Amino acid sequence: MSKPREEKYQAILDAATEAFAEYGYFTCQVSKIAKLAGVADGTIYLYFKNKEDILVSLFSDRMGNFIQEIRQSIVKCQTTQERLFCIIRTHFKYMEENRSLAIVTQIEIRQSDPKIREAISGPLREYFHLIEQVLTEGVEKKEIVLADVKVGRQMFFGTLDAAISDWVSSKKPRPLEGIEGLVFELMRGAFKIKQ
Repeated sequence: MSKPREEKYQAILDAATEAFAEYGYFTCQVSKIAKLAGVADGTIYLYFKNKEDILVSLFSDRMGNFIQEIRQSIVKCQTTQERLFCIIRTHFKYMEENRSLAIVTQIEIRQSDPKIREAISGPLREYFHLIEQVLTEGVEKKEIVLADVKVGRQMFFGTLDAAISDWVSSKKPRPLEGIEGLVFELMRGAFKIKQ
């Protein structure tokens, strides 16, 4: 994709994120996305087949960026403790910096039909695999105690997910800063993380 085309594509995804967060996926019209992106309605269809394709592309693109950011961050970590804390911190930081995306991922995508959920499952599975990899390495290095890595991943991701869901549904938005320490302390106890 040429640079101007890529910029327009990203502008449409940015606009879709804002529109879906504000109006909801089901009630949002493609014309609202076009208006926010500063393009003609028909331009949207040069990049996307339909509104569903926009949602799937948005999730894949943004989650891809999110996972890449986590991968780059944990490379610098030496221990399982550091890697797990890094995932928690990066997850919360990314969602706080992208509140509209957090609303879309926590509310709008969960209300979508199973076909959309299946289409977006790739990036989510990649994130799950990344967490499982960190947990497996921690068990192998005897830095954590965990009988079942999949259950550990479900608990770990579920805790982060529940914290973000609570945050986006809160009437008074509050900073996520500081929560990562509390969540990590829960994980320290659950996984018997060695310091």
